[in-house]
Amino acid sequence: MDFLSKFPDKFFDLIIDDPPYGIGEDGEKNGTRSKIAISKSYVCYSGNDKDAPPKEYFQELIRVSKRQIIWGANHFISRIPFDSSCWIVWDKDNGMNDFADCELAWTSFPTAVRKFKYRWHGMLQENMKNKEIRIHPNQKPIALYGWLLNNYANPGYKIGSPHMGSQSDRIAAYKLGFDFWGCDKDKHYFEAGNIRFRQECFGETKTSKGTLVQASLF
Repeated sequence: MDFLSKFPDKFFDLIIDDPPYGIGEDGEKNGTRSKIAISKSYVCYSGNDKDAPPKEYFQELIRVSKRQIIWGANHFISRIPFDSSCWIVWDKDNGMNDFADCELAWTSFPTAVRKFKYRWHGMLQENMKNKEIRIHPNQKPIALYGWLLNNYANPGYKIGSPHMGSQSDRIAAYKLGFDFWGCDKDKHYFEAGNIRFRQECFGETKTSKGTLVQASLF
């Protein structure tokens, strides 16, 4: 709310938000709930996913943006003041497991329901030749945000993200040339995400001797 209060009405062309769902997926639970395979344990994050944001948060989110995509809204739909014809379905193609087969996002777009299929199941990922390092319990793939931006944003859009988490959204926005504004109140994950962003986008790698930058091959 502090972050959003800094912006005037309709400042962002599009906000893509992945707030807490209120289902307890805070990192510690992730490593203990799976019965089929051992899941990775993560550092618990601020708030521990005890509850989704209140109605006032979503009112403020809509105030500062022209369009919205909100992940996990099926868990707190009563807090969003508008119906939607366009829900986005992310099919994780994860087979038999203890986690959800899909994730849903509410949108403000007056179009049809759309589905993005991209495998995301622990060590198994859609793009096994270029696997993403998982740093956050609720991390979403960069490709998912790339698909959202390519389909729901126009060149020149200001993109907002009040819950950056692993910063997959920031990486996708940077690589596609969007003006991106974001925050995360968890210091551990903000710093880890920032390191990930700089490595993905600038080729930086932190070592005990300092920061190395991969030389461009082109």
